[in-house]
Amino acid sequence: MSDLLDDPSPGQNAPEFSVSEISGEIKKTLEGSFGRVRVRGEVGRVFKARSGHLYYDIKDDRSVLACTTWKGQISGLSVVPEEGLEVVVTGRLTAFGGQSKYNMNVDEVAVAGQGALMALLEKRKAQLASEGLFAPERKKPLPYLPQIIGVVTSPSGAVIRDILHRLRDRFPRKVLVWPVAVQGSNCAPEVARAIEGFNNLSPGGALPRPDLIIVARGGGSIEDLWGFNEEIVARAVAASQIPLISAVGHETDTTLIDYVSDLRAPTPTAAAEHAVPVRLELLGWVENQGARMANATSRAVQLRRQRLGDVARALPRPDTLLETPRQRLDRVSDRLPNALISGVQRRKLTLSERAASLRPATLRSLVDARKDRLKNLSSRLTLRPIQQDTARKRDALDRISKRLNAAQTSRIERHADRLSATARQLEILSYKATLSRGYAVVRDGDALVTNTLGARNAAALSIEFADGTVEIGANAATPKKTAPKPAAPKPPKTPGEQGSLF
Repeated sequence: MSDLLDDPSPGQNAPEFSVSEISGEIKKTLEGSFGRVRVRGEVGRVFKARSGHLYYDIKDDRSVLACTTWKGQISGLSVVPEEGLEVVVTGRLTAFGGQSKYNMNVDEVAVAGQGALMALLEKRKAQLASEGLFAPERKKPLPYLPQIIGVVTSPSGAVIRDILHRLRDRFPRKVLVWPVAVQGSNCAPEVARAIEGFNNLSPGGALPRPDLIIVARGGGSIEDLWGFNEEIVARAVAASQIPLISAVGHETDTTLIDYVSDLRAPTPTAAAEHAVPVRLELLGWVENQGARMANATSRAVQLRRQRLGDVARALPRPDTLLETPRQRLDRVSDRLPNALISGVQRRKLTLSERAASLRPATLRSLVDARKDRLKNLSSRLTLRPIQQDTARKRDALDRISKRLNAAQTSRIERHADRLSATARQLEILSYKATLSRGYAVVRDGDALVTNTLGARNAAALSIEFADGTVEIGANAATPKKTAPKPAAPKPPKTPGEQGSLF
């Protein structure tokens, strides 16, 4: 029995680990065994923490793998994980001992297959369409002849050369090129920043703001063009105040930027053709219009000259127009001397008739009639109305004088009452009333004595009472008024109360 107790149980010789030690060993084993791996699955829940880190799940029909992408790794992802999207994630497996869990730190995400990409594209397209970003009424018209054209593309590709060559052939314009990556993880943010940068330029500045923007890229697979399907690019195009032409891929390639842009061009060369007209065609059109204007002017002048000739032929000759006025002038000239003579004779006859009616007797009778009329008028002008008016005014003057005397008397009485009240108040406030209450005023000459020191130093004192003044000192005299005042009666003593010593 003792032998059995002394034998150690199986496993008793295994080393003991702390919880932290076993978690660390598991983490080392996991990271050392797998290293960098790629995992394919469907994105489950997606959660972005306030710290900026991204947490999501990759799952299949049986298992779930927790994934983490740190804040600094998110900008390097070519595709941001979205729930329901089938992706292939690349990263390192690690363990988190605090919760006894393992997860995968993902630094690269790729869509698994073209079908998944198309499903994601349709989902984004439906979302942006519901927000009105594809509405035709929000599309801006393109300028007919832009002064400056901004091109967002790769500066090393053939696209920019095709655009510049086409612009030079059609109508040379100033071109500003904003270099960007046209594929990969940097494509979407650089294109969005380029569009925003062109819109932030000041018109007429050192680097002038373009009148038109062309976003161009050559053809490629859906994975190569995926940067132009990102939501950030579509929203930057929708927010652009400058009209924008999208020329991404070939004619059969379609991206989200094509739906949001103001015009979709099938190729970059076609975008340049939409941007400017053909200069030679414009020159030909101008020459044609000038020729048409010259022909129209010539025809108009000929028509007016012909019409003027027709009207001139219908007009009579100047001599014919003057024949009748000349004849009328001759007739009037012949009648003028006789008319003057007859007019003078008629006026002489009228003067003789008026002079015959003005005889002395007639004048005398007219003057007498005027004198009689004057006498009648003067007899009607008596002094009675004047006297009545004078009496009426005298009565009014008497009434006014009475009112003035009454007002003056009342005013004098009011002032007399105010003077009496002021005198009474002055008498109340005078020091004479204070003297009648038993006080006295001591003077040394004209100066007042208010303390014993002044009284001792005074040569002579003058004490003023209510009934007179007493002089004390070397030149003392008898009081001016010696009428004694009756002594004030002493107050009666109350039984049991000690009387005053004074």
